Amino acid sequence: METGELNIFFAEFDDQLNEIGKVIEKIEDRREGISKDVRLAESLAYQFHNLYCAIEDLFKVVARFFENHIVNTSGYHIELLNRMTLRIEGVRPALMSKETAKLVNEFRAFRHLFRHAYSYDIDVDKMQLLIAKLKKFKGKYQQDVLEFTKEIPASQDKEK
Repeated sequence: METGELNIFFAEFDDQLNEIGKVIEKIEDRREGISKDVRLAESLAYQFHNLYCAIEDLFKVVARFFENHIVNTSGYHIELLNRMTLRIEGVRPALMSKETAKLVNEFRAFRHLFRHAYSYDIDVDKMQLLIAKLKKFKGKYQQDVLEFTKEIPASQDKEK
């Protein structure tokens, strides 16, 4: 693997991390007062939808660079999520722990509900639960990403 390819990967990876950070900031800025304002709850729901999409885009950056594609398109989202918890010997370290992936799966499930429930009113209690999960996710995800990026040069050295 050439240094240039790895530099492109890290540029795309860092760019997607920045996008995730922006969405998290929006959620954190809007989380207060949602029990009194349905429009704010709807805005938060949209941002949680965006959060999962941004996380999944990060997964795609990793999968495209290291292991190419997912064959089973019917279970694509969950298969991609599960793949990110795997250390693939000689290819790459795990992007995230299984514990972090469980939190991401909660965001995935909510995104699915949000996208397909056209006559569904946003449940403020559910939004509060997602906000609590975001707090847990944020620290775990940052630690996972740090560990992943520290191991990348080591995993690439094994190939040579």
